[in-house]
Amino acid sequence: MSGFPLVAVVGNPNAGKSALFNMLTGARQKVGNYPGVTVERKSGRLALPDGRPIEIVDLPGAYSLDPSSPDEEVTRDVLLGRQQGERLPDALLLVLDATNLDNHLRFALQLIALGLPTVVALNMVDLARRDGLEIDPQVLERELGVPVVATVAVRRRGTDELKEALSEAIGAARRIRAGDGAAQEDFAAIQRRARAIARLATVSEKSGRRTSHFIDTVALHPVAGPIVFTLVMFLMFQAVFAWSQAPVAWIEAGVAALQGAAASVTPAGLVRSLVVDGVLAGVGAVVAFLPQILILFLFILMLEASGYMVRAAFLMDRLMARVGLSGHAFIPLLSSFACAVPGIMATRTIEDPKHRLTTILIAPLMTCSARLPVYAIIIGAFIPARTIGGGIGLQGLVLFGLYALGIVGALVAALALRFTVTKGAPRGFMLEMPKYQLPHVRDIVLGLWTRTLIFLKRAGSIILVSTIILWALLSFPQPRPGETALQSSIAGRIASGLEVVVRPIGFNHEIALALIPAMAAREVAVSSLATAYSVQESDETKTDTTLIERLRGRWSLPTALAFLAWFVFAPQCLSTIAVTRRETNGWKWPAFMLGYLFTLAYGAAGATYWGARALGL
Repeated sequence: MSGFPLVAVVGNPNAGKSALFNMLTGARQKVGNYPGVTVERKSGRLALPDGRPIEIVDLPGAYSLDPSSPDEEVTRDVLLGRQQGERLPDALLLVLDATNLDNHLRFALQLIALGLPTVVALNMVDLARRDGLEIDPQVLERELGVPVVATVAVRRRGTDELKEALSEAIGAARRIRAGDGAAQEDFAAIQRRARAIARLATVSEKSGRRTSHFIDTVALHPVAGPIVFTLVMFLMFQAVFAWSQAPVAWIEAGVAALQGAAASVTPAGLVRSLVVDGVLAGVGAVVAFLPQILILFLFILMLEASGYMVRAAFLMDRLMARVGLSGHAFIPLLSSFACAVPGIMATRTIEDPKHRLTTILIAPLMTCSARLPVYAIIIGAFIPARTIGGGIGLQGLVLFGLYALGIVGALVAALALRFTVTKGAPRGFMLEMPKYQLPHVRDIVLGLWTRTLIFLKRAGSIILVSTIILWALLSFPQPRPGETALQSSIAGRIASGLEVVVRPIGFNHEIALALIPAMAAREVAVSSLATAYSVQESDETKTDTTLIERLRGRWSLPTALAFLAWFVFAPQCLSTIAVTRRETNGWKWPAFMLGYLFTLAYGAAGATYWGARALGL
């Protein structure tokens, strides 16, 4: 086949290239790998109308001639004649998605500028018509300066017209020698030109598409876009407190009622203490914050289902580029707001190894849902539930600030890492914007139900087991007269040793006790504090005093703020460390992660504590 003219099928991912390739070549295909790389090479044979045979090669999908993955590197190298064992194509068959024309035209303009004979297949015209979009191929042909054929590859429409166009294109004179890298305009200029051509070629479109374009002019604007994103996030954190007050109170009242009932039916002693002080006090303190977690996920699920979250990734690309990352890191980092474990696993989609490692190392700085109960209990205890200017809730504002602090910390850490241990050049990225749509109620409810089951499973497993173990360590040996459980118990003695280390940053004996089991799961810090304080109180006050009220009477405001600062930066649960070890194939980077995060946490907590004291708080 090497002596036949070579036609390369090229275009963006999901443009229908493979379907078009299959339509033209049928069963006459050969599959292998390109020399030196594990990227699939699929080629086939086609007979033109005049009987001439040609070879067609289906190149990997790409967004530009500036590659960001091995697949895109192969496509660039083939088109510029640099690929080992592959000759320069005699012509290009450029596939465009008619439903997403302006985005696909960016790459098309770069390819046409190479000067190779080119035929454009305007694919998926049936789907475009279904969506109320009508494209004029003749206008597109005039603007691009190359033949354009309307096709529906999956239904074999346009086959004969494509063969005729390819027959004319093969052997045509090249305007320039391909591979010279014809003078290319900058990305912004190409984008403007692509949009202008798309507008000219669009005969009609439904109002829904025009509305989407109008929304994007605001949502993706370099100034208005980040403002809108910030306002959406701010509203989300305001809602976490404003909407959850009633359900949280109901759960707390239910837990208190269960404690009272358990105390009335069990005799005084270890069994009552286990149920009331251990299980109900510890687990109940965490479960009470389920409404706040569900409100947070309600917003996240709606933003994802509406199509806005991809726009947020596009907006964040500009900011991430300044710290050596790209928008590819946004989705893994966004996933880490739910849990760092799936977030770290999602970095597998990042091709650059140093870029991927940086994303893994900063993922724990994203505020996962397990931290929310910790933030909520401290904010509820020490930040007044009042509004400031414009009806903004102070508690929601503080929560927003904690999440923002985690994001800023992650970006600063990324910048430091990219200049040192993971040094490398940043890469841009391309993605396709989904249509805006109203979220389906069923999908949202199902997503919330799934999160509820995950949370309750953790409460019934990790948190329950940790709470029972902590209760046992707090209960034995029994305190002597004049001592408390925190002084004489095994857990109390362990906490006394750790307290020496954390006392300079404002942490007390109870906090030292809570830090150790919190490594199993961040929420356990809340259950640990609840259990620790519950075992010290009399049966008469246990069910009448909430954990928030206990904290107010025992902690200073500087200590509470330092505790919050600690949890912004401290490493997440053992599962995060384990998945980091698996994804990096060793203990070197998990150990590095633990070291730098604990250093950040200790420094931030200390600075917060002494800064608050200096201000007289």
